[in-house]
Amino acid sequence: MASSISLIFLFLSTQLLGLSLSETSNASTTVSLLMAIKASLDPGNLVLSSWSPNVTDPCSFEGIACNELGQVVNISLQGKGLYGKIPPEIGQLSALSGLYLHFNNLHGIIPKEIALLTQLSDLYLNMNDLSGFIPSEIGNMPNLQVLQLCYNRLDGNIPNKLGSLKNLTVLALQSNQLRGAIPASLGGLTLLTRLDLSFNHLFGSIPVKLSEAPKLEILDLRNNTLSGNVPLGLKRLNEGFRYENNPGLCGTGFPSLALCSDSSLNPTKPEPFGQGSNHLPTKDIPESANIPHQLNQNRKPQAAAVVGIIGLFVILTVAGLFTFSWYRRRKQQIGNTIDISESRVSTDQPKVLCRRSTSPLISLEYSNGWDPLAKDQSGSALSQEVLESFMFNLDEVESATQYFSEMNLLGKSSFSAVYKGTLRDGSTVAVKCISKTSCKSDEAEFRKGLKLLTSLKHENLLRLRGFCCSKGRGECFLIYDFVSNGNLLRYLDVKDDKGKVLDWSTRTAIIKGIARGIEYLHGNKRNKPALVHRNISADKVLIDHLYKPLLSDSGLHKLLADDIVFSTLKGSAANGYLAPEYAITGRFTEKSDMYAFGVIILQILSGSCVVTQSNHQGAELCRFEDFIDAKLGKNFVESEAAKLGKIALLCTHDSPSRRPTIDVVIQELNDLTCSS
Repeated sequence: MASSISLIFLFLSTQLLGLSLSETSNASTTVSLLMAIKASLDPGNLVLSSWSPNVTDPCSFEGIACNELGQVVNISLQGKGLYGKIPPEIGQLSALSGLYLHFNNLHGIIPKEIALLTQLSDLYLNMNDLSGFIPSEIGNMPNLQVLQLCYNRLDGNIPNKLGSLKNLTVLALQSNQLRGAIPASLGGLTLLTRLDLSFNHLFGSIPVKLSEAPKLEILDLRNNTLSGNVPLGLKRLNEGFRYENNPGLCGTGFPSLALCSDSSLNPTKPEPFGQGSNHLPTKDIPESANIPHQLNQNRKPQAAAVVGIIGLFVILTVAGLFTFSWYRRRKQQIGNTIDISESRVSTDQPKVLCRRSTSPLISLEYSNGWDPLAKDQSGSALSQEVLESFMFNLDEVESATQYFSEMNLLGKSSFSAVYKGTLRDGSTVAVKCISKTSCKSDEAEFRKGLKLLTSLKHENLLRLRGFCCSKGRGECFLIYDFVSNGNLLRYLDVKDDKGKVLDWSTRTAIIKGIARGIEYLHGNKRNKPALVHRNISADKVLIDHLYKPLLSDSGLHKLLADDIVFSTLKGSAANGYLAPEYAITGRFTEKSDMYAFGVIILQILSGSCVVTQSNHQGAELCRFEDFIDAKLGKNFVESEAAKLGKIALLCTHDSPSRRPTIDVVIQELNDLTCSS
């Protein structure tokens, strides 16, 4: 009997030992695999410092979640500032169900090996800098429910095989460089609720089958080159169907579409790369409903007519450009005196040396039909009068900036440029130039945004002096007070021999001033609704000559197109300002503003752009050496530092419900005392 028990014990011990060795081996293999993935995602080891080959438990790595078997099931690294590439090794994490790499700066292609993740339900690669084709192999991922690839530089066709993703509920491909036709196979996705293909280069017709997708609620096809008859079945989506800026579309029952002519319903010209084209074989084009295959047998008369029309168009275009250039040259022959020693820009006599004829955003294609400041018959006389009191004319803007001289250029982004200027009254201003294509396409909404901007008046908000919208140039100009001391970034990470280290009282005053500006925005005042800023960050906090903080870009999102607003989020996410719940809800709230404010408090206290886990722990434990700028030495008030650290921690709490409102924070700031 004893012998039997000993054998059983020996057997169980052997099994347990084997299981333990197996788990150790699996953990070691997983660590090696994750280190290979890290080397590609974070080649400089600047972000994923907790991913170390010396750590035996890979489930302790930042952004990694495991199941009860120790398998990696979730990678959440959104908004971390990753700047490498997605490695093919990621396909070896066979148990992965969620991959969240959005809001980073990843480049390169999407590896086809990602399709080996057959358990994956959520794939978020949006808001990066990815290029190349969408791998057709993704269509082999049976459990995929959400596919977010938007706001990248992906090109090529939409793979027809994506129609095999029977569990897909969201497909977001907007703001890429995708071409070709819309695959009709997407209409077979019975669980699909949202499909966004806007801001691409798609052509051809809208597949009838797409209108038959039973659960489809949102279909966004804006800003493509689609043509042909819009399926009547899409009318059921009401406002969920967006199709603006596709001039070739026509249809019945859609208010902004023209009725289809016979040629629209039965076109004789083949689609690009369709039948009859020599560029690509037809089989390479995604299947799309209603792609015409009929060729015109009598082409010579049509060809002659087309050549004639093209010739006439070229002649008119050249004449128009000549007239435009002549007019601009005449307009710019204002002054020819060069005085480089002059310290202040003269607006009455622009310098030929610095003058440029146009701003860098101008494009002649904008010049037709855009006039957001046309008389609004629906608006009240009072609101029209308010707007007109803020209007500048184009001559004033051009003269102030010396015709957008490069010497006056303060900065430029993908959608705007900012120039320093001097008005005729001698005051210095900053002129933000925004192209028409970056503005809201609905001119009534654009006007509402301008009215909102003119209503914002607070000592801690950057003051809007006025605006000018040019129909001929296709640009809008916002004129603000010029702020001499730059933005808050200038005072972070200051080197000992450069820049200016802010003293303690100035830092606390800046924090209080930012809070008061947010309080004004969030409050519901007369003539001003409650407003969420959406993009609070150190570079949006300007510092005036008295070191008073001024929040800039307040309400600017009300003027801008959605894709422009979202494209600005990359920087916010990469620098840690974006609240974690945005990745799930996609919504901005007052609590998301509070999160960004909490990050700024920690930046000001630490004197650094990068907020680390050590800063958070130091604030929590009142360990001042971990979250107070070492350049201050002992020149700070410990009780105030402790209270500010606690406020920052509350504001950056992962749960929005646990974050305080700005009113509560203001009360705390008004009476800084040690709470430790």
